[in-house]
Amino acid sequence: MKPIVSIIMGSTSDLPVMEKACKLLDEMQVPFEVNALSAHRTPDAVEQFARTARERGIRVIIAGAGMAAALPGVIAASTTLPVIGVPIKGMLDGLDAMLSIIQMPPGIPVATVGVNGAQNAAILAVEMLALSDEPLAQRLQDYKSGLKAKIEKANKELAEVKYEYKTN
Repeated sequence: MKPIVSIIMGSTSDLPVMEKACKLLDEMQVPFEVNALSAHRTPDAVEQFARTARERGIRVIIAGAGMAAALPGVIAASTTLPVIGVPIKGMLDGLDAMLSIIQMPPGIPVATVGVNGAQNAAILAVEMLALSDEPLAQRLQDYKSGLKAKIEKANKELAEVKYEYKTN
């Protein structure tokens, strides 16, 4: 099995956030790899990773980073593959990381999800891949239908909660 999605994080301290992407890709049966590479501490390795990702079969890259959050942009600068940035909460509640990731110069786009939004990054990657993979598109549709069913069930349970002045 060869990976088609690569999950990169600046440090293994980001794993508690990024593992949500791992779990979603696993559930969707999408082969992926996970690595820790730092834009500041291992810049040569990051550039080598980005330049060779396509030839290794990678089709989408999910990159999580906190604080200065240069990792997604540095990767995007060295590949033509889609890069999805996950700002990781650290300083300033993740606002610093989010701004670093979304403020890319023209020609170097990075799709960006919310702070600590690794699960949404994985869903976005699956949506991209599902454009040319009908079985994956069906698994994604089933997943999203399951989200709808969870909310409908929760709403029915909420209707059973009683308060003296509750009107519904």
